[in-house]
Amino acid sequence: MAPRETLLAELRRRAAGGVLRFDAFVEVVLFHPGAGYYAADRVRVGRRADADFTTAAALGPVFGELLAEAAGGILGDLSGHTLVEVGAEPGPSPLAGVAARFAAHRTLRLGDPLDLRGPCVLVANELLDAQPFRRFRFLEGRWVDLGVRILDAGSLAEAVHGEPTDPEGRALVATLPSPWHEGATLDIALSAETLLACLLAGPWTGAAILLDYGKPLPELLASSPAGTARAYRSHRLHGDLLADPGEQDLTCHVAWDRLESVMRAAGFAPARTERQEAFLVRHAAPALERLVAAGNLEAVGALKALTHPAHFGGKFQVLWGRR
Repeated sequence: MAPRETLLAELRRRAAGGVLRFDAFVEVVLFHPGAGYYAADRVRVGRRADADFTTAAALGPVFGELLAEAAGGILGDLSGHTLVEVGAEPGPSPLAGVAARFAAHRTLRLGDPLDLRGPCVLVANELLDAQPFRRFRFLEGRWVDLGVRILDAGSLAEAVHGEPTDPEGRALVATLPSPWHEGATLDIALSAETLLACLLAGPWTGAAILLDYGKPLPELLASSPAGTARAYRSHRLHGDLLADPGEQDLTCHVAWDRLESVMRAAGFAPARTERQEAFLVRHAAPALERLVAAGNLEAVGALKALTHPAHFGGKFQVLWGRR
């Protein structure tokens, strides 16, 4: 069976003739074994034309050097810590070049067990925004879940799933403003909060450094009335979330204030979110100075991309804490 037909069959099975909640749709099209976007054997990340998007990790070894320096700035001596990279793409790790600074280096990819123990430095780059997300919309005086209906011809259509009945959804809606603007949409990955809690729950100490893009929940509501969900394919961003299931990435902004709460509940401090530029200047200044002084044009170019406010430096943020 072709990948698209495999995904459609699974979507029909889960929908059972009704409307499939949006996060369940995203879970299938991104993570279905073999046919989902992240499970398929394909090039996703990089600056090459056949990739879909570029991340900071694709800029080369400068990324790893800055993160190792920042970890050292937070913890001091790293020699007794295991560097744990979570959510890395297949292939060589972008942090392999700094592994010698740590006692060990582990790379956890899709499906690997999250069994962290002892002193660790956990690093995750664009992991949280890659989780299944829900779409809530304010309609006729109430917040409802959106979903997807699978039509007879195999096409997909957005539909109302209904008021949330699960504890997580009901708890979130209870915090949202009501009344609110008719038709306003909130995209939020509650599963990212669950994943972060699992990552931080193990019997380990050290630092957690998570790089991603997002805003606090009140800002998401105020500044993005149409939601932040987007699709990526061939380095182009668009809003057709239902097009070509399994062939494009689906993502939305994370809610930093809610993730900070998860980190604090796990005993991490300060559980603070900073712009990537500010985080690297604050914690990795010695490495920044070394890279500039060395005069390697490729490294300096990567450094500018990672720190410039118009590029990764301003568009991305870093959630970090230590325990």
